[in-house]
Amino acid sequence: MQPVNGLDPQGIRWIRTFLRERAASGNTVLLSSHLMGELAETVDDVVIISHGKIVADGTLQEIIGNHSTLEEAFFALTSEHAGDAI
Repeated sequence: MQPVNGLDPQGIRWIRTFLRERAASGNTVLLSSHLMGELAETVDDVVIISHGKIVADGTLQEIIGNHSTLEEAFFALTSEHAGDAI
């Protein structure tokens, strides 16, 4: 799901608020996305899957660790498969 794809800034803010409110009320909200920057603005916990296997699972801060961004962490965690994707 790419919940913010094609939305203007107001729409992006609305969807982030909507998802956060659902989570705050006790619901589980599952997002699947390749937009790392957007995920970093929206999620609390992250699961990174590469070639059908979980390679990382934790809070956003745990996954980012010493990396500067979620995107950088993603590529570091999936680097053994980096040449596989074209």
